[in-house]
Amino acid sequence: MNIHLTLAPLISLIAGILILVMPRLLNFIVAIYLIIIGLVGLFGAGNMGFH
Repeated sequence: MNIHLTLAPLISLIAGILILVMPRLLNFIVAIYLIIIGLVGLFGAGNMGFH
């Protein structure tokens, strides 16, 4: 099992979690977006079927 971490998804995941600590409506929306992008990048779900 290879775990391939890149910097951008990890930073966006951390930024999303930090923004959720101080929730406001805009911050909440941005945090959810960053967490989703981070998870997709970390687990490689974004490149399934594309070469």
